[in-house]
Amino acid sequence: MAENKRGTSNKDNFVDNVINVRRVTKVTKGGKRFSFSALVVTGDQHGKVGIALGKSREVSSAISKATNRARKKMIEIPLRGTTIPYDVQGKHGASKVIIRSASKGTGLIAGGAVRSLMEAVGIKDVLAKSLGSANRQNVIKAALNALAKLRSAEQLAKSRGKTVKEIAGGKDVATK
Repeated sequence: MAENKRGTSNKDNFVDNVINVRRVTKVTKGGKRFSFSALVVTGDQHGKVGIALGKSREVSSAISKATNRARKKMIEIPLRGTTIPYDVQGKHGASKVIIRSASKGTGLIAGGAVRSLMEAVGIKDVLAKSLGSANRQNVIKAALNALAKLRSAEQLAKSRGKTVKEIAGGKDVATK
């Protein structure tokens, strides 16, 4: 098994990034009960990504539960080379994320949780800004919400009943 730069193993060429681990306390008659919740992002670095929350009495168990759920809930993100096809915004709770496509060589300009998501998807050139609440769970969900809004040129053409060249409006336009 190979290891990625975050230190988690990638079985079947998946990248797993732990975004957040929280200790939750439940006060009972017998005392305090501690449990943990872990937020994990999983991606194949070729346009597929999933996020999930796992809960358990132990940290490692919570992370493994979240990883398994994230792999089951993966969605396909359309990419254009190393960036996204167009600018998009996502919102979740009080968090808002703006993601802009960037030219080749720009790099991954994004903070914390959004950066981990972009690395998991396989996006290398993008500009992202998080506005509003800085809560990691809400920020990552807002970023995934934004990426889920993306459609490829082929998907847009099919939904409009046209060809990609008719939508682009040029005779020298490449489809990919």
